[in-house]
Amino acid sequence: MLGGAPVCERVPAARWPEAGEAERRALLGALEEGQWGGYPSPGPRAAAFAERFAAFQDARHGICATNGSVTLEVALTALGLEAGDEVIVPAYTWIATAACAVRTNAVPVFVDSEPRSFCIDPDAVEAAITPRTRALVPVHLGASVADLDRLLEIARRHDLRVVEDCAHMHGARWRERGVGSWGDLGSFSFQTSKLVTAGEGGAILTSDDALAARCHSVVNCGRHEGDYAHLEEWLFGTNARITEFQAAVLETQLDRLPERTERRAAAIAHLSQGLSQVGGLEPLPLDERVTTRAAYEWVLRYDAEGFAGIPRDRFLQALAAEGVQADGPFYVPLPDHPLMNARSTQWPMLRERYGDGIRAPETLRRLEFPVARRAAYEEAVWLHHATLLASPKELDRVVEAVAKVSRHADALR
Repeated sequence: MLGGAPVCERVPAARWPEAGEAERRALLGALEEGQWGGYPSPGPRAAAFAERFAAFQDARHGICATNGSVTLEVALTALGLEAGDEVIVPAYTWIATAACAVRTNAVPVFVDSEPRSFCIDPDAVEAAITPRTRALVPVHLGASVADLDRLLEIARRHDLRVVEDCAHMHGARWRERGVGSWGDLGSFSFQTSKLVTAGEGGAILTSDDALAARCHSVVNCGRHEGDYAHLEEWLFGTNARITEFQAAVLETQLDRLPERTERRAAAIAHLSQGLSQVGGLEPLPLDERVTTRAAYEWVLRYDAEGFAGIPRDRFLQALAAEGVQADGPFYVPLPDHPLMNARSTQWPMLRERYGDGIRAPETLRRLEFPVARRAAYEEAVWLHHATLLASPKELDRVVEAVAKVSRHADALR
């Protein structure tokens, strides 16, 4: 940034997604088998992957769908939410976590984050419960798992349904049991950037036979077929099926996940040791109840005092100039996000709580999320999981770049 040579050209040098001969063979196999689409639903490859992925995460049933946004909508639909029901969601997440409530004619209720993990705060959840509250959607964020023990206990006491948003958490385990299997339903994304990917796609996990049948039906236009032919109620569904090409790639990506999980854990340990010698960046602590850690994004807390008082975004700008890409406002509080522009003229159930809409000026003035705002605009530094697959030499370059910015922080200020 100040005219010198950068530490490196780019970390990591490797491209994501990683793919190879296994993906090529799987795609050709699906091509030659001739059943390319998802109807009848599920297709044989989609069914095989869903069963295997559910078992991998310790659930009895898996249902594939087009993406992780749709899987959240399908989950709330299968739970039988009605117009005006309230769904508690974290303010600090991607828009899909709240949009699923809006799109099922329910009302998202935003709550703040817990400062140690930046995941949803159980105390804030309990304070937000009203007679209309029907469901809770906790997000396992970055490399942290929300406090499932407390959240599930709160849900039991208040008769709430729980949908775990596990878009970041393929392979993670809480108390030796896979995330996504703790709530009534778990939602996973297979979008391009995710730990398991087919470019797009998603899955819903559950151990409830009735909920599994309802999810299958909703994904398949509301039909009653195969293992869900016994349904008595006709649900208003949609076509959310995945193709057999996606399922073929997902099988191979799942094969790769355990080894990648170990590599990312080793990289976190390596970086933690190196960065501790520099100061100014503190990894969010790992909850001891997380027995296998997934890391879609490794989140660190930025301390401006460790960098001569320069703002976090100036630090990230300098880090990028040294060849290391990291993000700061990876997420912002959802009412701040222009994509969360749900208006009451389109979604009338929002009017009572949000006036003209979630981003209406009168709404923004009264919604406060101090922890989420500090994380979004001052503290959080996000390193994507592809960086954690870099070689030890490349990881040392990350530490070297942070140290170099630290040494020159006065000049940057």
